[in-house]
Amino acid sequence: MRKIFIAGNWKMNMTHLEAVDFIKDLGYKFKNKNDCDVAICVPFTDIESIKKTIKNINIDIKVGAQNMFYEEAGAFTGEVSPKMLKALSVDYVIVGHSERREIFGEKNEVVNKKVKAAFGIGLKPIMCIGENLSIRESGNAEEFVIEQLAECIRGIDKKNISSLTIAYEPIWAIGTGKTATPEDANVMCGAIRKKIGDLFGNKIAEEIRIQYGGSVKPNNATELMAMTDIDGALVGGASMKVDDFLAIINY
Repeated sequence: MRKIFIAGNWKMNMTHLEAVDFIKDLGYKFKNKNDCDVAICVPFTDIESIKKTIKNINIDIKVGAQNMFYEEAGAFTGEVSPKMLKALSVDYVIVGHSERREIFGEKNEVVNKKVKAAFGIGLKPIMCIGENLSIRESGNAEEFVIEQLAECIRGIDKKNISSLTIAYEPIWAIGTGKTATPEDANVMCGAIRKKIGDLFGNKIAEEIRIQYGGSVKPNNATELMAMTDIDGALVGGASMKVDDFLAIINY
C-alpha cells in the first residue's frame, strides 16, 4: 500500500530566520497521527538552517529544494546544481512546477533533464504536471497532461521511476482558492497511473506516488486523501501556517 506523502512548497517566502522560527513552532506541535511522509521544500537560502533545526529538535520531516539546474557545474550564473543540493543533504527537489513553466518558460525537455539529473545524484524529484484553465475548458485536459507526463519521463531508467513523485497540479487551481473536485482530481491521477503502467508495468504503477496540488487546505484534505489514486498533497500557502499544515498532515 502506498504511503501518503505531504510536501509543503514555501515558494519565494521566509528568510532563514523566519524559517527557523517556523520549524521550532511546528516541531513543538508536531504529531504525525497518520504516519505519513512529510517534507518541506524551501528556498535555497533556508536549507542549511532548516536542516540543522530539524536535527536539533528531532522531528521526522524531510527537506526539499524547489528547483535546480540539470548541469553539475559550469557558467550558469544564478543556478544551483544537483551536486550543491546533495552536499546539503537535501532529500527532495521539485521540478517542473507550473510557476517555473509559466513564468520562466521551462519546457518539458528541460524538466526531463532535471528529473534525470536528480536521479543521477540520488535526489528524489517531485515532478509537477497539470493543465491551465483554457485547456481544462476545451475538454482536452487529460490528453494534455498525459502527453506532458510522457515527455517529462522519457528515457528515465525503470529502476528509478518508482522513486519519482508525480504532483498533479491543475494550474487554474493554484493560489486561486479553486480546487478540482476530489473526483475530478482522482480521475486525472488515475489516468496518470494508467500511463505509468503502460510505460513501465503495473507493479511500478501501483508503487508510484501521485500527489494532488492546488489550493489544498485543512477543510478539503480529508476528502482528497480518501481518493483511490491520490497519494498525498503538494501544499502551497497552507504549508506556511503551522496549524494549517499540521491539520493537513493529520487529516
